[in-house]
Amino acid sequence: MTPVSATAATTKDSSRAIATWLFACAAAVFLMAIIGAVTRLTESGLSIVEWAPVKGALPPLNAADWQREFDLYKQTPQYLKVNRGMSLDEFKDIYFWEWLHRLWGRIIGLIYALPLAYFWLRGRIPAEAKPPLLGILALGFAQGLMGWLMVKSGLVDMPAVSHYRLAAHLMLAFLIYACLLRMGLAFSLRPSPDAGRGAGLRGGIKIVLALAVLTMIWGAFVAGLRAGLLYNTFPMMDAHWLPPELWAHKPVWKAFIEEPATVQFTHRVLAILTVVSGLWLFARARGFDLQGRAGTLFRLLPWALLAQAALGVTALLHAVPVALGAVHQGGALVVLSLLVWLLFEIPDIRSN
Repeated sequence: MTPVSATAATTKDSSRAIATWLFACAAAVFLMAIIGAVTRLTESGLSIVEWAPVKGALPPLNAADWQREFDLYKQTPQYLKVNRGMSLDEFKDIYFWEWLHRLWGRIIGLIYALPLAYFWLRGRIPAEAKPPLLGILALGFAQGLMGWLMVKSGLVDMPAVSHYRLAAHLMLAFLIYACLLRMGLAFSLRPSPDAGRGAGLRGGIKIVLALAVLTMIWGAFVAGLRAGLLYNTFPMMDAHWLPPELWAHKPVWKAFIEEPATVQFTHRVLAILTVVSGLWLFARARGFDLQGRAGTLFRLLPWALLAQAALGVTALLHAVPVALGAVHQGGALVVLSLLVWLLFEIPDIRSN
């Protein structure tokens, strides 16, 4: 979507209000990703076994309600195979994070849908913005469904969710965040005046973005398979450059998406490629002598990538403590933000 033009229906004040709303929604999704990371790292995600979009907004309010929830949890594979003997107080601790995660999702739905309806009915949304804004709403509904399908996968036989569904859930959240950010930029800014000189950098930005997204997907695989608890050394995997498990898995190609040690190795390689490509892009951008926001974003990108890599290595060396794991997930969104913003600032010459 190109920057939104001011019309009779869309004044400067309206654009500012819509941009503020979209950025607030993006910030809420960012926080949701952090809460989701804590929920996953504390193994709290399977503590609520029912999907009650309305009634579930309230936590258990008395002892009988708590006992009912606990009795339902006692029937799950996670309790039977991992947490057998857990006390009610311990259950309340993990219940809190999953309840907060779901509650925050409901709040995001409200702070997106209600202002959308208001701006729409007041005629303050330009025609070209309506389809993408409705698309984001549809993605929100899909995300809620995907979240439940993910939880449901961990209530059958294995005391863990499908790492494929976990990756889909995470990447849907990242997609929603990117769309909100991009739309907010379109309503609040115009591309940097001199950014047209950097149009030749768009291909490089897309390469770094593609590698970053792949790294995030394999990061979700690492989380879902608990692969971060293996080979807590770097740069080698104990005494190996390649995980021995790779060759033992049949067929070998499936090891890259299913075998925990090989999945962790793949995440490492993709992360290194992302950092290297980001440094290459920064070096190229210096030759374009970009000023303003575009120049600043290009200068920030390598630092964000290096910081994210350092966070990942530190989390790995310490067997992924909750705080480091959550910050690492937030770091991925920072990198994504810079790349999405760069694509906004550097125009596509074919559309001019």
